[in-house]
Amino acid sequence: MEASGGADTAPAAKPRVLIVDDHMIVVEGLRKYLSEQPGFEVVGTASDGLEAVEKAKTLKPDIVIMDIAMPGLDGIQATNELRKLNDEIRVVIFTMYKDSAHAVTLFRKGISAYVLKGEPLSDLLTALNAVSEGGTYFSGVVSEAVRRHMEQIELEDAKPAREVQNGISKLTIREKEVFPLLADGKSVKEIAERLCISPKTVETHKYNIMEKLGVDSIAAFTKIAIRKKLIEL
Repeated sequence: MEASGGADTAPAAKPRVLIVDDHMIVVEGLRKYLSEQPGFEVVGTASDGLEAVEKAKTLKPDIVIMDIAMPGLDGIQATNELRKLNDEIRVVIFTMYKDSAHAVTLFRKGISAYVLKGEPLSDLLTALNAVSEGGTYFSGVVSEAVRRHMEQIELEDAKPAREVQNGISKLTIREKEVFPLLADGKSVKEIAERLCISPKTVETHKYNIMEKLGVDSIAAFTKIAIRKKLIEL
């Protein structure tokens, strides 16, 4: 017997979060803060990168909040290992380091967000909400460094840039409306409401855009949009 399409559908599972930091006061502070938020489930904590990788194998988090400076395996190495383990894990860097070298290195390794510990915890929550919808978030201090990095890539690699431009030129008017919204981290539901179209139509546009641009993830959308200055970090 087929299930009814009524209002009794099960709620979507909360994103599973693993907190990684070698300072217990930070771990407990984040755990308490996130326990007060309705949208996330903290499934575990780790005090260094090696423990984070091992726990990720069993806990299967959707999002990992990661410090950089830790004993043993640091945040950069741990991010690299997590991406090898499962490239769908979204890494949110939570650190005191605001220099461009760390930001760009981690951006290249595929992190979804970079938040500074000196900023309000509400910024971390904003980042978590963004990445849980497939988007990205970078603190203002480091976003310019990431932008400069993307511009340098475009200068050094003109052929792929031309291919991207050719792909963008093939987008329909509606696809050009959907593209920057997806790249900016908006959910399918939000885009549907903004453009007054159905979520299914947004999904169709999404996959058409992916095919035309030759990309396979929202993170790739975002990188292209940053390079073409269609969105701001």
